Amino acid sequence: MQDLGRESSAIRRSIEIITLVIAGETVFFLPFVLPRVFRPTLLEVFQLTNFELGIAFSVYGVIAMLAYFPGGPLADRFAARKLMAFALLATSLGGLMLMSIPSFTVVKVLYGFWGVTTILLFWAPLIRATRAWGGAKLPGRAFGILDGGRGLVAAGIGSGAVALFSFFMPDEVQSATPDQRSKAFQQVILMFSGITFFAAVLVWVALGRQSDRGDDSRDEITHDTTLPPKGVRGVLRMPTVWLQAIVVVCAYVGYKGLDDVSLYAHEVLDFNEVQSARVGTLSMWIRPFAAVAAGLLADRFGVARMTMLSLLIFGIGSAVIASGGFRPGMNTFFFATLISTSAAVFALRGLYFAMMEDGRVPLGDTGTAVGIVSGVGYTPDVFMGPLMGFLLDRWPGELGHQFFFAVLTLAAIIGLAASMSFWRMAHRRQQVGI
Repeated sequence: MQDLGRESSAIRRSIEIITLVIAGETVFFLPFVLPRVFRPTLLEVFQLTNFELGIAFSVYGVIAMLAYFPGGPLADRFAARKLMAFALLATSLGGLMLMSIPSFTVVKVLYGFWGVTTILLFWAPLIRATRAWGGAKLPGRAFGILDGGRGLVAAGIGSGAVALFSFFMPDEVQSATPDQRSKAFQQVILMFSGITFFAAVLVWVALGRQSDRGDDSRDEITHDTTLPPKGVRGVLRMPTVWLQAIVVVCAYVGYKGLDDVSLYAHEVLDFNEVQSARVGTLSMWIRPFAAVAAGLLADRFGVARMTMLSLLIFGIGSAVIASGGFRPGMNTFFFATLISTSAAVFALRGLYFAMMEDGRVPLGDTGTAVGIVSGVGYTPDVFMGPLMGFLLDRWPGELGHQFFFAVLTLAAIIGLAASMSFWRMAHRRQQVGI
């Protein structure tokens, strides 16, 4: 009977993490994966400039920044299953509006709406449920699987979307009429909306009522119960939380910077629309392997150490692109740089929330800490879109891309300094047993 119970528990835990992985990525398909993979096409179909698209991202970022703080305590109080399922359903309905190819004003409203659905109702419950799943002994594995799995979902669906888009486009992509391009792109939007709706149903059915409370009682992975909740004021006074927030800011600048790779390939290396979209999906395929590997290595060598290494590689790769050394035909060098830089950025996504264990954040304050760290850490949603648009529109061609990747290099340097401070602080606490 005990063996059957363990087997049942293992199956339930597997279903839980798979569901969190699928939901955790599909909720961002419409606002982020769509423009990342199809940025040149999106700009043309919606008749937007890079700066205007950046403004839409900024609207999302402002709403999200305001939503992170109340969203954290909300996740500590209400059922994750209900919050996440409703958020996914609402997000998918927004996709149906986007499918009508609305005006720029409506696009901005949609991005503000998605800021509420994906952040206020979804983000903190996702992180809290993942931390509870991993426990104190396997934080790296939990968040590595989450982000690596999310990357696998994004890459698989992204590749499918590119194939769908290619199917509805003429054989000679460059000869496509505006109407053909628009109809093909609408099919991609519909696909993303349908998958997001499916994820809402999956969360409601697969997580079940037991997951609403979290399963923190497992003896083999239980959190340190000697850490009582500190409350909002107590968490605000924790220096490790603020250092973690700085790391997230810098890592997220790198993540947002990957939005430029498909356009870079199109404008600098002369790739066509389908080829540049494939470049975007290649970057996404790196994510599952990088995040999972970083999580597993972090549980062995330390989260802070792996974070520092990832920031160093991210900085070097960004500096190489900023140097302007690529020309059409230099594909091998370009792809090697893209793969290493993307691996470092996606490794960071599998690491930076695992830092909570080393930072000694009580489990009961997870939602609050997520709200604070995310509210600060995801501010690039506010400024990176307009900044990217301004640089690319102000200095068309390669020079604008060089300036943009110089910004990424600076972010990597700042993040590396913050992660080193976090490591020293966590190391001292371990030595004195705090």
